[in-house]
Amino acid sequence: MFFFFVSGKTITFARTVDIPRAVHNFRFFASSILHHVTECTEMPAMGCVHYTSRAPVGVAGLISPWNLPLYLLTWKIAPAIACGNTVVAKPSEMTSVTAWMMCKLLEKAGVPPGVVNVVFGTGPRAGEALVCHPDVPLISFTGSTRTAQRITERSAPHCKRLSLELGGKNPAIIFDDADLSQCVPTTVRSSFANQGEICLCTSRIFVQRGIYSEFLKRFVAEAKKWKTGNPSDLTIDVGALISKEHLEKVRTYVKKAQAEGARVLCGEGVDPLALPPGNQKGYFMLPTVIAEVKDESCCMQEEIFGPVTCVVPFDTEEEVIRRANGVKYGLAATVWSGNVGRVHRVAHRLQSGLVWTNCWLVRDLNLPFGGMKASGIGREGAKDSYEFFTEVKTITIKH
Repeated sequence: MFFFFVSGKTITFARTVDIPRAVHNFRFFASSILHHVTECTEMPAMGCVHYTSRAPVGVAGLISPWNLPLYLLTWKIAPAIACGNTVVAKPSEMTSVTAWMMCKLLEKAGVPPGVVNVVFGTGPRAGEALVCHPDVPLISFTGSTRTAQRITERSAPHCKRLSLELGGKNPAIIFDDADLSQCVPTTVRSSFANQGEICLCTSRIFVQRGIYSEFLKRFVAEAKKWKTGNPSDLTIDVGALISKEHLEKVRTYVKKAQAEGARVLCGEGVDPLALPPGNQKGYFMLPTVIAEVKDESCCMQEEIFGPVTCVVPFDTEEEVIRRANGVKYGLAATVWSGNVGRVHRVAHRLQSGLVWTNCWLVRDLNLPFGGMKASGIGREGAKDSYEFFTEVKTITIKH
């Protein structure tokens, strides 16, 4: 399990999320590939039958990030090889040991040589070489919007097929009829799981004014229960951030919020961080809750990608939909309410590729995954991945 500590994630998260989901990715796509059907139509007057066939695209270029290094790399490899492609994967240079160990397991499982190939290196060198190579017809990328822009530019001369799963600034909308006994602990988890280093994490929490004070009190109390420290300790909830540079970036957002007049209710700069002697030089940060922050603040507009979330009040349904949609991203959202009609109404109007209601991170791999606006291009999932990793051909037979 030591290879998970390269990213700072807790052993508990690795055992309960990364590894089980990586296993499920392979099992799911190995099964789903058996159940796809092609299309067929008849034109009796013309004496023709039309049908479609699908074939592998060829070499799939897969670029995965550091935050969920096994979970997301297998999410790409599994459907690619299930569809008959070979793979050249470029994992993040910050968590390359995970990919190397996965290759050992693939070899042990009997995957033929040359089917899954992994290149190690930085994005500007190894990643760019993969994106620009004329014999790699498609790229599946998960990472930052800025890098995706570069990939789009560099792949354009080759007209490559792209699937881009990018960042998010995900809202949680909590109406006054929400069940706080379920909502509060789930929203704490959606804000701080994996140190907040998940593209689906909640970073903007809109709470209807009638329950705002009560929610805030309970949310802060729950956040303070989350323990930060040695990732190998089974009792720890929050491990280390990926790097010193990333930790400083996340801390900078908190400082900017304070400079703008926001209040930090717990976490960074407010509560003491007690670490074991062996971890005191690590890149740790307490779960941090910010209130009284303006919608135009960078903390409400930009992806922080750390254990920081902002909580603000709202009054009406119309208002909160407008504010929730008021960012460049559109990856995920959560809605908390006991009113079924409201839940459906709000979910339809949110500009998000995924909307969870009264839950978070419940996934059915049969369904599309991906974002709107600056959160990505394309979708992945059983049917969508099958279509992405294959070429379709229409064949007409006259009889």
